[in-house]
Order: sequence, then structure tokens, then C-alpha cells
Amino acid sequence: MGSDDDLGGRGPSAITNAVAALRCFTVDEPSLGVTEIAARIGVHKSTVSRVLANLEAEDLVERDPVTRRFRLGLGIIAVAGPLLARLEVRQVAYPVLTELAERTRETAALMVWDGHGSVSVEQIPSTRLIKHTAALGSRYATTGSASVQVFLAAMPDEDVRTLLRDGAVTGPQHDDALGDLADLLATVRADGYAVNYGMTSDDEVGVASAVQDHRGTVVAAVLVSAPRYRTPREAIPALGLTCREAADAVSGRLGGRPWRP
Repeated sequence: MGSDDDLGGRGPSAITNAVAALRCFTVDEPSLGVTEIAARIGVHKSTVSRVLANLEAEDLVERDPVTRRFRLGLGIIAVAGPLLARLEVRQVAYPVLTELAERTRETAALMVWDGHGSVSVEQIPSTRLIKHTAALGSRYATTGSASVQVFLAAMPDEDVRTLLRDGAVTGPQHDDALGDLADLLATVRADGYAVNYGMTSDDEVGVASAVQDHRGTVVAAVLVSAPRYRTPREAIPALGLTCREAADAVSGRLGGRPWRP
């Protein structure tokens, strides 16, 4: 990638600048200019220019020839490839997600917990013209998210409180009390699926269910995402059951048991 000086500093600060620059790119803002990145990571524009030049040389970012703005490059996939290949649950889940997407005609995704949020690692988009999708690597850390609810429901209450208190997971709950979230998570455990009915976006509905391995540990969540306009509330129980059946199928492939309240 070049020397530490080329990255805009020496030692750890050079790596920090490069990582900080890459993290500026999001699903909502996939294209950014040097000035925007410099303002967000708090370093001089000349430093950012050197960082981006070296990242571009490694195909980790690419520059639009017309706007001269930057976006993530295909080299990111090569870097992440070994990690994704190590996620056995992703490989196991793929055919189940494909069948789920065909059955529901909506987008099916696999989510994993990274310690502070739910991350998308696989997705089968809906074949319909209007659909809800998210880029692989998209991260969610709000209690309104169906997949986040699934992972929180599998945790001890004290761990959930810690995540809320530290701000890793956001929601309307007080720092030292779960409030309404406790009742919501109890419902998730009882039903075997979580629901996001316009809680994170007015236009979106999400239903998620837990995947368990042979030890009974929740290792992933299967998510179905659909536009709200064609998903009435009365359709949620059936969609939740379908999602839970898919999650159970993935669990079975991992040697785990189907979800039981």
C-alpha cells in the first residue's frame, strides 16, 4: 500500500487514517470528496489525498472520472473474502435464503452479530421491481431493527443493559432499565421471530429469526425485508412463521435445534 509516510503519518496513525477514511463511506453516502473525508476524520486535506491515492493504488477505493469523488473499490471484497469464507453459517444458509426469497418474493438476508451490532453478510434480493435491499456489510445497532432484537433476545439482560448504557445499541430505553424493551424481547423469545414494522424506516418491514448452532448458541439471524405498503400487519404472523422455519432449517444444517419458546 506504500510507506507510512505515504499514508499520511507514521506507525499506527497512518493505519488509523486509512481505516478512518474507509469507514466514511456508507450505504447512504457511497461517494465522497477529499474535503468531506478530511472534515470527518479531522486531518488535513493533503493527508487525505495521500491516503486515498494509496488506497486507490490497491483498488480499495476508486475515483469517479467525471465528479472526481471517491467510492469503495472492488479490492475491498478481496480483503474481506477470507473472512466471509470462514463464516460457515453463510455458506450453509445460502440455499435456504434463496428458497426463502423465492417463497416470499421478498429480500432474504443473513445477519451476524459483531459484538456491537447486526451486520449483513449475505443477501438474496427480491425479484420485484420495488424492494428493500442493503449492501453487504451494512450494520444495524438500534433496538428497532428486527435482527438486533433477535440477538438481544438471546443475551442476558445485564449484557443488553451494558450495550444500551455504552451507546453501542441505541433505543428509547433508560441506561439502567430495559423498560419496554424487556417486554419486546420476551415477545421475540416466545414467538421465535422479531418484527420491525416501520420502526427504523416508514417504508420498510423486517422480520427476523434466530439461527442456533449445535451448542444452542445464536450465531446468526435470518431476515426478510419488504416494503411496508404490500405487507399489512395481518400478514406478519405468517411471514414470521416462514422466516422462523427458514432459520430453523439453517440451524438444522449446523447441527442445531429448531427454535423453541
